[in-house]
Amino acid sequence: MKQHHLLLLVIFISHFVAGQKNKYRIPDSLQNKSYTYLDDRAYELKKDSSKAAVYLLSYLQKAKNEQNWKEAVNAYQNLLHQSPDKQKLIYADSMIYAAKKTNDNAIIGSAYLSQGIAYYSLKDHSEAMDNYIIANSYISKTKEKYIIFKLKYHMALVKYYLGYYEEAISLLKECETFFKNKNPQPYLNSLHSLGLCYNRTGNYGLCDETNILGLEQCKKLGIPEMEVYFIHSQGINAYFKKNYDFAIQNIESTIEQLNENNDFGNESVGYFYIGKSYWELKKYEKAILYFKKVDHLFTTKGYLRPDLREAYELLINYYQNKNDSKSESYYVKQLLKADKMLDETYAYLARRINKEYNTKELLRLQAQLAKKSYNYSVLIGFTSLLFSGLLIVTYRNFRNRKLYKQLMLQSNQSKAKTKLKAKNEKQAIPGINHDTVTMILRQLEKFEKEKKYLYKDWKIGKLATLFKTNPTYLSAIIHHYKDKRFNDYINDLKIDYIVSLLQTDKKTQKFTNKALAEEAGFSTTELFAKAFKAKTKISTAYFIEQIKKENT
Repeated sequence: MKQHHLLLLVIFISHFVAGQKNKYRIPDSLQNKSYTYLDDRAYELKKDSSKAAVYLLSYLQKAKNEQNWKEAVNAYQNLLHQSPDKQKLIYADSMIYAAKKTNDNAIIGSAYLSQGIAYYSLKDHSEAMDNYIIANSYISKTKEKYIIFKLKYHMALVKYYLGYYEEAISLLKECETFFKNKNPQPYLNSLHSLGLCYNRTGNYGLCDETNILGLEQCKKLGIPEMEVYFIHSQGINAYFKKNYDFAIQNIESTIEQLNENNDFGNESVGYFYIGKSYWELKKYEKAILYFKKVDHLFTTKGYLRPDLREAYELLINYYQNKNDSKSESYYVKQLLKADKMLDETYAYLARRINKEYNTKELLRLQAQLAKKSYNYSVLIGFTSLLFSGLLIVTYRNFRNRKLYKQLMLQSNQSKAKTKLKAKNEKQAIPGINHDTVTMILRQLEKFEKEKKYLYKDWKIGKLATLFKTNPTYLSAIIHHYKDKRFNDYINDLKIDYIVSLLQTDKKTQKFTNKALAEEAGFSTTELFAKAFKAKTKISTAYFIEQIKKENT
């Protein structure tokens, strides 16, 4: 297969190096063949890439000769599926160029979705997300059910990666229902992803049921290549059920096939849970070998999932106990790299999916509801409550306006107050060296300046590790010089950032509370709302309303 791919790559390169001067010449025997014929022959020969290439390139050249841009999109999509990783993105770009020539929203949206899927297969989640967002802007204007649900499925995968499991489950259930009797492969994909979500939410019984159903459906639908994924999922689920031997057996049986599929993401996950199973069985030497495989794929492929970072913690502890400072130091550096990558990827994806996708969906639903409401006489029965409600609203507005003005005053004076506090040196903290205090204060200043407080799930221990100090010193210094407990210190920084953003960025004023929570790095919307109210004494909705009034 690798030789075939290499030969196909050579054909592709020679074809495109020739460029526009020398067109690919369709063999005489294929000159008058239909698109259906060429497509069917390419599909039949998909396991022999060198032979399939003749039909794939003939299909593309026929579409170009006829300036049939819709068929050109299909041709590039077929080439994309058959080509090596580095070539995929080249054909994806050409596919989008051809799609735009059609001026068809469904075709353009589908092309961007396919490019996003290509990036996702390479585990470039940020690029994948960007393409999904663009795809949604086109697909939302159509009534093409298949691509609408195809996009929903891939958005569900992003939500799964981010840990929004309930939201992912909701989307996947819709996809499962839609694809069940129409599209076998997407149906099985939806089932597999549902099982993964059930596992992450702790519903191990339902995960088992879903995997068993998936295996049955693979046989029934004649798609045996999907069996490996359900077996892999069963193995991971077995780990959580503390059936470690079964977990090792199941996952190990899938590794070779995953490697052949170039599915290094699931391969890495498999290595991690085999390692974890050996660790629980107290076979530490074997476990370490598999954790190193996770590190190898992170180093060579740049892939790591949030739950897999524990491999580094176990590696560090293992070599620390072995007094192997060289190995310990290496894995500490790797963990710092991993955390940086995960934080940046998570923050980017979360912002994009909430700002560009979820918020637009909410606005679309809001518009639909507003249109429906217009058709009904909602004012009937409202008049009797108006007078008493007016009194309550008047009092609340008076109180909130007062709080809002105080908040604006505090916001405008915050920089001056910060400078005054810095000038007024406090007494030293007993038991902590002056140089240590100075170093940590500088690091806190840098931490605030670089807005690192916007990352999620800051704990005193995590920040102390970043500063290379101990949590006791850091907590004491924050309490002494910032007059706050650690959690209040982090939350206040986040809220101050959001207040400033809402004042200066009109786009932000359209965000939902969930999007604002993600922007500030809160783990839940509830925590954000609570922190905002605690700091400002008013709700975000009222605050935004007052800013808009001032602007108009």
